Amino acid sequence: MPKPTTPPLSLEAWIAFLGAHARAVPRVDSDLKSACGIPLTWFDVLQQLSMVPEQRLKMQELADALLLSKSGLTRLIDRIEGEGFVARTAVPGDRRSLYVALTPTGRDLVQKARPVVRESVATHFAGTMSDEELTVLRDVLSRVSKSADSTCES
Repeated sequence: MPKPTTPPLSLEAWIAFLGAHARAVPRVDSDLKSACGIPLTWFDVLQQLSMVPEQRLKMQELADALLLSKSGLTRLIDRIEGEGFVARTAVPGDRRSLYVALTPTGRDLVQKARPVVRESVATHFAGTMSDEELTVLRDVLSRVSKSADSTCES
């Protein structure tokens, strides 16, 4: 019987990252659904819109900004708009583009949801790390993101 080999450290780190993501995200999602009645993907949309000055983005800009799911964005926006949290409006001079804008109801919801997400992230993700470890993790993962972005653009 062949002897099992130890995977390289890079693969172990990758597997740990994916495992942490796979376990933490559903817990944060569950906490948010319980407290605010929306999934984390909806919060991602509302949060991205709330962070820009006019609280609206073109669909492609929104897709680029999202952190969780970029697939099925049109259907996702349909559902969020159906609940009155966002509204689509025409982009002047561009008949093919639409803005997605945060409504007052959506603004209220994202303000209510932010502390829920913060607490849930603190519990299910950050609670196992020191501030120093969180700083290192943030910096390292930011570097990985930037590197991945630059290789995709090449």
